[in-house]
Amino acid sequence: MSTVVFFHAHPDDEALLTGGTMALLSAQGHRVVLVTATDGSRGLAGASFSHGHALAGVRSAELTCAAHHLGCHRVVELGYRDSGMEGPTEANSFVEIPLSKAAQALSKVLTGESTDALFTYDPLGGYGHRDHVRAHQVAQLAADLADVPVVYQVTVDRRLLLHAVRIAHWLNRADDQLQPSRFRTAFTDPQHITHRIDVNRFAEVKRRALLAHTSQLGGGEVTRTIALMTRLPRPVFRAVLGTEWFVMQLAKPSAADILAEYRLPGGARGR
Repeated sequence: MSTVVFFHAHPDDEALLTGGTMALLSAQGHRVVLVTATDGSRGLAGASFSHGHALAGVRSAELTCAAHHLGCHRVVELGYRDSGMEGPTEANSFVEIPLSKAAQALSKVLTGESTDALFTYDPLGGYGHRDHVRAHQVAQLAADLADVPVVYQVTVDRRLLLHAVRIAHWLNRADDQLQPSRFRTAFTDPQHITHRIDVNRFAEVKRRALLAHTSQLGGGEVTRTIALMTRLPRPVFRAVLGTEWFVMQLAKPSAADILAEYRLPGGARGR
């Protein structure tokens, strides 16, 4: 069996984007390690929760709970300050940390775990969050330093996402921030996606992992993504979150593709 490492920017990203795949690989007997770059301290939170540095402790506990649901064998928190989506950043914010320093920290984990495959974001960071973009950059360098043979970029089928957003607007179920124009260049065109994984049988596990991030169910003036997803009827939840997408990069031509059975014909390859 293999050791796989999932590198995410904030607590809750792991459950939303890769929770089903993490649970699937764990159930298959692989060692699943979760690494988060930031403390999530700038995430919006409900009125009953502390904010700033105090929120970091809450989100760490939530992460531990979510990881347990997903079958993770180890959780590593690099502990950098959440950079936030926009606005000024603090000195220890993830995007302010030298790329080489952050990559060395992740590389140490990858080497210590004898990592067979690393999962992280695509070059756009999905929808452009600066911590996600930085996580992609850090992961690429760390994978080279640790000689990880396979990297899977976590993504979403752009065409399906745009279709879902347009339907949400048609049903008047979308917030102002959920505009189709925002996602026209987000995530990945389907022709470049190499793996599409059906994680429906782990949908309830994924839902429990999302609900573990209690602080992120409220806060702000718009409906939070986790709140929106977890309120969906279970059949709709499975339809919306029952598939996860990846783009595989090979550092070594002979490297094993641990997701081979989910590979799409004609999918992109190479690094």
